[in-house]
Order: sequence, then C-alpha cells, then structure tokens
Amino acid sequence: MGMSMWLALVSIAIGTYLIRLLPYIWMKRSLAKRQTEDGIGSMPTWLTILGPTMIAAMFGTSLVPTHPDILAWLATGVGVLVTYGVWTRTHSMGLPILCGVVAFGVMTLVF
Repeated sequence: MGMSMWLALVSIAIGTYLIRLLPYIWMKRSLAKRQTEDGIGSMPTWLTILGPTMIAAMFGTSLVPTHPDILAWLATGVGVLVTYGVWTRTHSMGLPILCGVVAFGVMTLVF
C-alpha cells in the first residue's frame, strides 16, 4: 500500500477512536463535577444511544456496494448471511464480523 493509503487508514482509525472517546471524557468530567456539587449525576439518554446509532449508520452504508452489480450484491448478501450465522452460534462481536468480511472478500475475489 502507498503512503496515502496508510495515512487515510490511520486518520480513519484516529477519528473513529476520538468519536468514541471524546463524549466519554466529556461525560465523565460532567458527572464528576455534579458529584462534587452534592448532586447525583446520571448518564443522559443521548449519550447512551450514541454508540448504537453510529454502528447502525455504519452498517447501513456498508450494505450498499460501491459498484452495484449482481456480483457485488451477491457478495454482500453472502457476507451478511455468514455474519449472522456465526453470530447466532457465538453471540460475540469480533468473530462474526471477521468471518463476514472474509466471506465477502472470497466472493469478490473468486467471482
């Protein structure tokens, strides 16, 4: 991979990390401040749904192939089915995603 690809990957990784870290740090400081003021702090509703909302947004954009032809849709469908199948057996997050990505990659490379 070229240097521009590595820079893009690193910037995406840092951005993804900061999107998750900054609201956590902000909320942690806010709750600590409320506790020192003799108040009981609680997590706001918007922060508890932020993570699942971001995951749903990424999931939705991941399902649409970049080149919408029949083979791309077939590879996407196989990837989704493999991901769901592995998840129903393991109920974990990492392994189903890995298997789904591998299945998508194999379908893309073979066909």
